[in-house]
Amino acid sequence: MKMRRGPWHWGSRLRQRAEFARLVRRRRAAYWRIWLGRAAVWAGAVAVGLVAVGFARLVDFLAHGLAGFSRDHWWLPLLYMPAAGGLLVWVTRRFFPGSEGSGIPQAIADMGPAADPRLPALLSLRIAVGKIFIGATAVGAGFSLGREGPTVQVGASLMQAIHRILPRGLLIRREHLIVAGGAAGISAAFNTPLAGVLFAIEEMSRGVEARMSGLVITAIVLAGVVAQVFFGGGHYFGHILVTGSPRDFLIAVLASGLTCGLAGGLFARLLIQASMGWTGRLAELRLARPALFAAACGLMIAVIGIVNHGQTFGSGYEPTRMLLDGSGQLPWYFSGFKFVSTVLSYLAGLPGGIFAPSLSIGAGIGHMLDPIFADPEARGLLLVLCMTGFLAAATQAPITSFIIVMEMVDGYGAVIALMAVALISTAVARLLSPPLYHTLATRYLAQRKAAAASLAEAAVEPAPAVDWSADEQENAGASGSGDQAGQAAPDSAPRT
Repeated sequence: MKMRRGPWHWGSRLRQRAEFARLVRRRRAAYWRIWLGRAAVWAGAVAVGLVAVGFARLVDFLAHGLAGFSRDHWWLPLLYMPAAGGLLVWVTRRFFPGSEGSGIPQAIADMGPAADPRLPALLSLRIAVGKIFIGATAVGAGFSLGREGPTVQVGASLMQAIHRILPRGLLIRREHLIVAGGAAGISAAFNTPLAGVLFAIEEMSRGVEARMSGLVITAIVLAGVVAQVFFGGGHYFGHILVTGSPRDFLIAVLASGLTCGLAGGLFARLLIQASMGWTGRLAELRLARPALFAAACGLMIAVIGIVNHGQTFGSGYEPTRMLLDGSGQLPWYFSGFKFVSTVLSYLAGLPGGIFAPSLSIGAGIGHMLDPIFADPEARGLLLVLCMTGFLAAATQAPITSFIIVMEMVDGYGAVIALMAVALISTAVARLLSPPLYHTLATRYLAQRKAAAASLAEAAVEPAPAVDWSADEQENAGASGSGDQAGQAAPDSAPRT
């Protein structure tokens, strides 16, 4: 016998169906939010790639324009470089504080929870704007700086701005987006997507999880693809013929690893010392009159460039290409003057990186060691190894360094030699200097900690004490004079 179902049963079924439909709608909304967040991150990566391409175009335009004037009038750098150095440093400190230097230490220091907005910013859209235009003008004016480090800070700033508008339910960590933005900047600046991924893992992610998510790696690759659309799919320096016997490989690896390790370690030591431990009259002048100090640095860089027929001006890509393809000759002392110009440019306090100048210095060292090879066809190998060795020694990021050079020169046939020289030069450099970028990042963290302590002291500072004794004396005096007046009034009243 079947039991008849009452109205209560159908009402329960309707409530269950309504609850199920509500859960489905929530699930779909959650999926839409997740994909909306992913699309925002990927759109940010594309924006980083476009900004990197525009930054590169602007640097090339300014550099080629001023180079043409300098060829026609050799004395012009003596005039415009001191003026440009002083003016750009003043603008940097006045309107864009935090945009000075490479930009990679700032990105590393700002990873983690968002800092107090009252503290000095290290990543922001304002800093990104200053980094692009002041950095491009500095490189175009002839200062020995690169655009790759600034692109890291620009990319990290863009990704941080995107993180602020992402839904909180996505659970995308802020430091992961900073890593993605910075590595996407490297990927787009060098047109080397693989180098961007390895830079994120080796250099920027030491303070966060070592295992990067697929979302972050996809963003890095997207930025590299955007750069390849504009720069082309070819290698930056073309295809370099890397040949030589096993004996040549062994000699080249040992010679370049030891020489570039010593030179790169000294280079990093000087930059760290200039930023954190420099004392003396010149250091006091730099602190008190930064614009004047930058103008003096610009004058010295101009003199060095004139002596070297303009080869030490700018980032150094043209001399490096000239050495690699054999289209010109440089003096044996080119690397020494480029070394000094880069240190002076860094001391000036302008926005700019050291990646491109380091590659140029490394190529110059390889040119200086050229006579040790009897086979002319094996000299390309020595240049490529020295580029890798000096970059690895200066940054102490061996994996990123050999991948960057390998992708720029199509040196897949010499990958073992590139890895070996990167590891040897890094080991030698560590005997002379701590890691450059992470050491400079501790400086920014220390400055923030000091600023936070000052804010905390100002917040708990007691109110100024009021001298109540003076008020009581005045009140007592006022009451005493009133009493005296009250007593004097009866005495002075006429008697009746």
